[in-house]
Amino acid sequence: MSFQISTLPLDRFTHLFDLDDLGLAKVGARRYVADRKPGFPCRVTLQDAEPGERLILIPFQHQHGGSPYQATGPIFVRESAVDVAVPASTIPELLRSRLLSLRAYDGDDLMIDADVVDGREVEGAIERLLGDGRASYLHVHFARPGCYACRVDRA
Repeated sequence: MSFQISTLPLDRFTHLFDLDDLGLAKVGARRYVADRKPGFPCRVTLQDAEPGERLILIPFQHQHGGSPYQATGPIFVRESAVDVAVPASTIPELLRSRLLSLRAYDGDDLMIDADVVDGREVEGAIERLLGDGRASYLHVHFARPGCYACRVDRA
């Protein structure tokens, strides 16, 4: 089964890089400088920041809708980020190198299934979860910190 991983669009975050620390604090965000790799995963590029790169950590509502599963969590966005398009059925290295939690949602934004997998084996879990006809889309989270990583749809 073909699938499509979606990154977040940069234009939702560019205004943050012009804010000072007080302005960031008002929106619940903070500026960081990466001090290691891996450790600062950008959700626009689905790449880890290089040591020395500047990022913003901001709360992001990744699950909308009127269901009980609506959720917000912290995400990093690199100041040097550019929009990327992940080719269909491709797994970015950022995901391969982590333990992942996959959550399947139906058309009413209700979770219908979930799994935790090593990123090196994520294709099988994606195919199994999207193979359920009730599944509309998946959310991928980094399992240990629980942070949202990206969305997966059928291609």
